[in-house]
Amino acid sequence: MSKTILIDTSRCTACRGCQIACKEWHGLPANKTYQVGWGSHQNPQDLNPNNYKLVRFSENLDNGVVRWNFFPDQCRHCEIAPCKETGDMYIEEAIVQDEKTGAILYTDKTKGFSKEQFEEIRESCPYNIPRRQEQTGLMVKCTMCNDRIHNGMPPACVKSCPTGAMQFGERADMLKFARERLAVLKKDWPEAMLADPDSVNVIFLLIDKPEHYHKYAVAQANIGPLTKQQFLATLARPFKAMKG
Repeated sequence: MSKTILIDTSRCTACRGCQIACKEWHGLPANKTYQVGWGSHQNPQDLNPNNYKLVRFSENLDNGVVRWNFFPDQCRHCEIAPCKETGDMYIEEAIVQDEKTGAILYTDKTKGFSKEQFEEIRESCPYNIPRRQEQTGLMVKCTMCNDRIHNGMPPACVKSCPTGAMQFGERADMLKFARERLAVLKKDWPEAMLADPDSVNVIFLLIDKPEHYHKYAVAQANIGPLTKQQFLATLARPFKAMKG
């Protein structure tokens, strides 16, 4: 059974403790950022090779009142990961999935992807997560703190959250808790929903419309009974078979 992170946005205060904890655990350097001309408290402006996690700020008018929505963006660690399925078409096991945790991990082999192949992998992700270090060519993103999990510790972002907005545990337990919490929130927030709970291992609980958080808050397409992840994985398998 894979591990799952539940992110309850109703409890997120945008303290950005998770964002900093992620940078510290992975030893990521600071970014040179600018507020002038950006007009947002969000910092930096987007995910990048030095930020695997980013608390996004979104302002929306609700009956004339400004509402702030906060979204701690990161890799969703898909059950069937289109980035892995696409990457396997070019370099097998450059992107792997940990059998114990379900974490999707980018290895040093990702340096072998060309820029064009990287862009194809990035475009396959319905959440626009993969990033690439220009100097080395290495692909990077959230690892779910896979090393911490294997040593009996929760992900750094979960550990640092002061409000309980992030919970971590076995997938079945987190799904049960998420649905119970959703039922409670729907009483006051009828738009509340779980973002793609059946296909990802980082589940967001939203209390507003997804587009009021982030363009990629939910998967960008559903194709018939298949999610976009499953559809892309189905397309990739014949190519893998031909390659083998």
